[in-house]
Amino acid sequence: MPQDVKDGFRIAAVPFSRFKHAHDGSGDDVPELLTRLRSTDADVSGQALGELWDGLVHQGTVGSVAPLTVPFLLRVAADPSAHHRSSIIRLATAVARQQHWGYGTRDTFLQVATQQWTCDCSGYAMNWSIEASRNAVTADADLLLPHLHDPDPDVRTSACYALATASGKARRITEALRARLAAEQIPAVRASLVLAIAELAFENADLRAAAWARTLWPDPARPADVRVPAVLAWLCLVDAPVPDELRTMLDALVTDDLADVLDGVPWIAHVDEKGLVRTIDQMLNNAKPGVIDPWDDDPGPDARCGH
Repeated sequence: MPQDVKDGFRIAAVPFSRFKHAHDGSGDDVPELLTRLRSTDADVSGQALGELWDGLVHQGTVGSVAPLTVPFLLRVAADPSAHHRSSIIRLATAVARQQHWGYGTRDTFLQVATQQWTCDCSGYAMNWSIEASRNAVTADADLLLPHLHDPDPDVRTSACYALATASGKARRITEALRARLAAEQIPAVRASLVLAIAELAFENADLRAAAWARTLWPDPARPADVRVPAVLAWLCLVDAPVPDELRTMLDALVTDDLADVLDGVPWIAHVDEKGLVRTIDQMLNNAKPGVIDPWDDDPGPDARCGH
């Protein structure tokens, strides 16, 4: 997409109608929804956002029109006066990564792109839509990086999640995330920074991050909201058996209060509503996921189309 089309918010120049929603409708209503998303009326903006969520990513199905919306979503969120900025960033991120469907295993927890070929309800390869959305996020990483210092901690958390999906610029993004971690005071954001760094490393096979995570989780000077995410990161980045000291440490650190904080962190929240407990159980004990993946075992055409 030409830079002037993105920066000028020239939505009329984009062929939305040639692509489909997640549930097979035409994307010709997207320009109007994007226009309403910029409304100064929070209710109007919020309603448009809800309709965009339903159309772009419905029950794990990413529509082929989704990548075309990402540059505009990120530009709306970049406006400090816009409403629902955190949720808008989350939407741009949701179309750029696979659905977890309850899997919080060491192999899947930090996985952005699906390894299994799937199609949306129009028959278009959903893998292509997700990858194109990742590329769109990467192209506009400069819009997301300043959000790491936003006054709203929810925006900072969402920015971490979005930046972690990037298909390029990993070194630059990682440096920015690490710099922010040194100054961040909000527990959920600190956890998100650790997991974002780890996810970029996981996607780019950067072995240095495993050593970095290994220095974090045993360090008693670090808060639990850094140490426990560092455990999750380390477990995903290495193939080593789980040390007894790690299990003992988790027994001491994972409290109900910590779970209340970390269950809202995007990576953990997308496992399920008891994300931290479920994730740790899967990583340490090979427990089964708590959510059924409608793309597995041919559950029927309705599930495959996200209905």
